[in-house]
Amino acid sequence: MPTAYPIASPFHAVARPARALMAGVALLALAGCATQAPTDESGRQAGQWERQQASVEAFDSWTMAGKAGLRTPDENTSANLDWNQTPYYFRMLISGPFGGGRSVLEGREGRFSLTTSDGRFEAETPEALMEEQLGWSLPVRAMPDWVRGLPGGDSSYQLETDALGFPSHLEQDGWQIDYRDWEEVEGMWLPRRLVMNIDEIRITLVVNQWRARSDQE
Repeated sequence: MPTAYPIASPFHAVARPARALMAGVALLALAGCATQAPTDESGRQAGQWERQQASVEAFDSWTMAGKAGLRTPDENTSANLDWNQTPYYFRMLISGPFGGGRSVLEGREGRFSLTTSDGRFEAETPEALMEEQLGWSLPVRAMPDWVRGLPGGDSSYQLETDALGFPSHLEQDGWQIDYRDWEEVEGMWLPRRLVMNIDEIRITLVVNQWRARSDQE
């Protein structure tokens, strides 16, 4: 009588490599989840701020267009802001109610001027100039750093970051700055909305456009 040999099931032959393939796919998926950096709804990722900080510090010549809101115990108003900034010169065009119609604040080599409908005025600091002529003031000398998410000057500060490592709250020179929104500009993330508070003054700045400024402009 011939010897009977077991017949290999074709299902077993297929099942083993299929299981192995599925296990490999699962491992790859897990590895992808493990290496992907946390991301928020805007597209920012953890670690990006630390990697781009040197680029933000070097981004010192730019133009910015936006809207600034001013709130004090006596008024709640806003104005449009067009700002040109370089390491040696700045020009802020403030137009609208709290700009007194149209005001141009300029600074170059330690000299500051403010031009309004009443004429052209000068003072030793831009803050004093605005206070004298407009009755309120922006922290002009620190703002070029603050609006980029950086501490200003050499004075001490306290900085808090969000879950992704981006600045969320900065305290410096009596001001408290909260960073509420960000946008990607020139390959890096810059603040799109920030709120600055000191005493009973609250300034909200919403940036509509950032643009790099060339040396020829």
